[in-house]
Amino acid sequence: MTGVETEIKFSVDDLEALARRLEGAGFHLDTPRTFERNVLYDTPDRTLRARTEIVRIRFYGGKWTLTHKRVPDDGPGEDRHKHRVETETGIDDGAALAEVFRSIGLVPAFRYEKWRSEWSDSAGHCVVDETPIGNFAELEGEPEWIDRIASALGVPSSRYMTLSYGRLFEQWKEEHKSLAEHLTFDEIGAEPAKR
Repeated sequence: MTGVETEIKFSVDDLEALARRLEGAGFHLDTPRTFERNVLYDTPDRTLRARTEIVRIRFYGGKWTLTHKRVPDDGPGEDRHKHRVETETGIDDGAALAEVFRSIGLVPAFRYEKWRSEWSDSAGHCVVDETPIGNFAELEGEPEWIDRIASALGVPSSRYMTLSYGRLFEQWKEEHKSLAEHLTFDEIGAEPAKR
């Protein structure tokens, strides 16, 4: 499946309060809190990253998914919202695909994990991610819908983020003087807040 994904992130201080606001805005919980593990692959010299592209193998909810994201051919990659062409497909065996990637010269460049909950309404969806460096939510849908729902949730546009988890991790590492290489609970030494 291929399409242009439009989204924003924002930090979340109170997960329970956000859940109540989502319910009040007409959202329903599609996927309760589920662990997610991701590995980004690239060439050793990070050619894909230099082109603002990612290739990711994700394991989530017992399923493997392969995703490629890139900046749209026309239009901005970022304005107030983040825009990416996303091509995604389910796969049977993530470990086998990882071996294929290694065989053709791709290397695991970045690992990240989180606990994710998925919510939706009739026009878009919100994912709530508990990561080793904090809690974040993403609104994905049409730009007008994102702005309307963000406002309904009490999130001003000044709190919008368009950074990837890799970029947020780089900022966190710099701020905390961390030598961690991956955004994993073991490497950061953090556990998500119990809900």
